[in-house]
Amino acid sequence: MSLAILCSGQGAQHPAMLDMLAHHPAASEVIKAGEAVLGFHLRDVLTQREAIFRNAIAQPLICITQLALWTALQPDAPKPVAFCGYSVGELAAYACAGALDAAGLARIATARAALMDQAAAATHGGLLALQGLRRGEVDHLCAGQRAWVAIAIGDEEFVIGGEDSALEKLGREFSARGAKVTPLKVGLASHTPLLSAAVQPFRALLEASMPAAPATPVVAGIDAAWVVRREPAIEKLALQLDRTIAWSACLDVLYERGCRVFLELGPGRALARMTQSRYADAEARAVDDFRSLEGVTSWLSKHAGL
Repeated sequence: MSLAILCSGQGAQHPAMLDMLAHHPAASEVIKAGEAVLGFHLRDVLTQREAIFRNAIAQPLICITQLALWTALQPDAPKPVAFCGYSVGELAAYACAGALDAAGLARIATARAALMDQAAAATHGGLLALQGLRRGEVDHLCAGQRAWVAIAIGDEEFVIGGEDSALEKLGREFSARGAKVTPLKVGLASHTPLLSAAVQPFRALLEASMPAAPATPVVAGIDAAWVVRREPAIEKLALQLDRTIAWSACLDVLYERGCRVFLELGPGRALARMTQSRYADAEARAVDDFRSLEGVTSWLSKHAGL
């Protein structure tokens, strides 16, 4: 069965993120190349439980870890049909697909975080997860508030981004209507108009720093487009900062293209859970489900073939 690789976003970072790669030479080279740009050691950062959730550290940490994981897995894995990334994971997806090396990925992830932090400095914003309401009702409740649907995960599952005061009010309204509301460990309102000031500078950075088209297609977060050229990759990555991520549509495109096996590089298991709940006939697992790289490749061999 055809394979899709999913790259996680922020929120599930944990101290053991790199443990599986401790003795893998190729993965270690990716990590070293990223660290040379970042100016700090990722394993040192992972001992600081609060630091790994700060935007400036979280974005490059997640991206370099995902590229290192795929570098380790790729020789023994079937060729994926496509890569798809959730939020900052979309940037890592392009690196895994061959459009960026580790150093370039570290530079762009660091700059992305800085530009987003700068754009968000004028407001106090964040994200909350919402389950149990339909999109029309959610849009109606957000209308007139400084809050928007940041990520559309399913028919009744969303991430809402906005100013803290608006999220606090909406959280009460959502709960009163029987919905489940969970604040997320991301300290800014990603994928909303509150970050519009970051779009053009990030586009310019990508123009200067993204040298190649992806060798394997990447599914764009904002519209589920099948991206195989450099120019649309740059445009969609830039627009992603202040536009809704259509995650359910991304998964649907992969499914329609024949993908029935989905591997989430992590950190976390949220994307695998979303995928498995959406498609009963799919096999979806996360790297964090396994104890070793060999366990991951054994599962891939069984379900996706080699």
